[in-house]
This record gives sequence, C-alpha cells and structure tokens, in this order.
Amino acid sequence: MTSLAQPVTLTGTHVVLEPLAPEHAGGLADAVRDGELWKLWYTSIPSPEQMPGEIERRLTLRESGAWLPFAVRERATGRLAGMTNYLHIDNVHRRVEIGATWYARRVQRTALNTEAKLLLLTHAFETLQCIAVEFRTHALNQASRRGIERLGARLDGILRHHQRTPDGSLRDTCVYSITAPEWPTVRTHLQWQLERPR
Repeated sequence: MTSLAQPVTLTGTHVVLEPLAPEHAGGLADAVRDGELWKLWYTSIPSPEQMPGEIERRLTLRESGAWLPFAVRERATGRLAGMTNYLHIDNVHRRVEIGATWYARRVQRTALNTEAKLLLLTHAFETLQCIAVEFRTHALNQASRRGIERLGARLDGILRHHQRTPDGSLRDTCVYSITAPEWPTVRTHLQWQLERPR
C-alpha cells in the first residue's frame, strides 16, 4: 500500500501543489508579506526571515514520515501563494490531517483554496485510501472554522487547553473530519463550488 508521506505534485486548473523545497523560500517570503500573516496572534505562520528555517523544519518532518509538505503555486501567474501539508500521518490506520496551511491575502477565499483542498482530499481518499481526513484550528479562528465547515467537514470536538500559542496563551483546538463514506458527497459539493459563477 502507498506510503502516505510519498512526495507528489497535484495539479488543478487554478493551483499546483508541489513538493516543498529550499528553493521556494524567496517566493514564500514574498507571499507571507501579503497580509503580514505572521502577525496574526491566533496562528503560527513564519515571518519572511524565518521562511528558510521553517522549510527545513517541514522537510525534516517529511523525512521522518510525519508530514508531507507542499508549496502552493498559482497556475495563472506562476507565483507562490502559500504552504499546506498532510500532517500527523498514520500509515497503519490510513489517516492524515490537512493543516499548517497559510495563503497570501490575495488568494484567500478564492477558487485556489477550494481547489487545493479538493486536490488534497481526492489524493487522500482515492489514491492513499484514507479512512478519514482531519482539520484542526484555533477555536477563536472564526475564518478558519467557517472555511473548514464550508468544505463539508464535521466538528468532532474541542481539545481544551490543547497547546500554547507563540504569545504564551492557551489554545483550544477544534477538531474536524471528513470520513471516507462522506467523501463522495463532499467531492460533489466542492466541484459545484468551483464550477458556479463567482
């Protein structure tokens, strides 16, 4: 059975998800400046100066089999727009989490994000034969929660005082998931979202 951490390129109409590499650092530093995303208190996003180290950290996690990191590229412009990952990879039980994702402000709430999730979910359920895919976010990150719920994921529960944030405050983590039996309906919904006029 295919390893869940095997690097792969996923290509759609609006986006290309390509295996993260050190040479992405410059383009990702430019992307994170769009919206000054590292200043958001409720999430952990690298600053432009931290980008090479963050890429190295994610690649180390890939080597251990725990993560599969991607650079997110806009097809229309060829510009890098963010990062996303499979993480908490469980090869035995065929489960992954999609997370540690961030996008430049210019592409947030666009077809790029919807299609990126569709590509990742399709690969997880149809190629990797996952039984479930998780999403996690800060309980107070309402934009992220709404985005996850728009995908069709269901709230499994809230892990209270789950983590410390960079500023030292305690984070309650909302855990969502899509299960394999739910996937066909979720896929139809995401395809409809991409096809409808904007």
